[in-house]
Amino acid sequence: MDVTVVHLPENDRYEVRVDGEAAGYAEYMATEQVTVFTHTEVSDKFEGMGLGGKLAKGALDDVRASGRGVLPLCPFLKGWIERHPEYQDLVVEDPRDEAAG
Repeated sequence: MDVTVVHLPENDRYEVRVDGEAAGYAEYMATEQVTVFTHTEVSDKFEGMGLGGKLAKGALDDVRASGRGVLPLCPFLKGWIERHPEYQDLVVEDPRDEAAG
């Protein structure tokens, strides 16, 4: 089984593919400084294979290489980052939290 994560900037998303077939995706909005992840989904056909984690790692590694920070609005990515402290340095403050304070 060949698993790859590909960046599709023209679609504002990362995809995880299994043997070339799209198995899931992480959607985002990006600025020069921040990538805001809004939704992550893995197809039912591929659930239970750890693909969400591979997608998260691949996407976050790519964002790190770009020099941007991450704002994980998506509950899946937010939880994944919380469980993987080596990625927590990527997280930026949500400006909505500052406005509420």
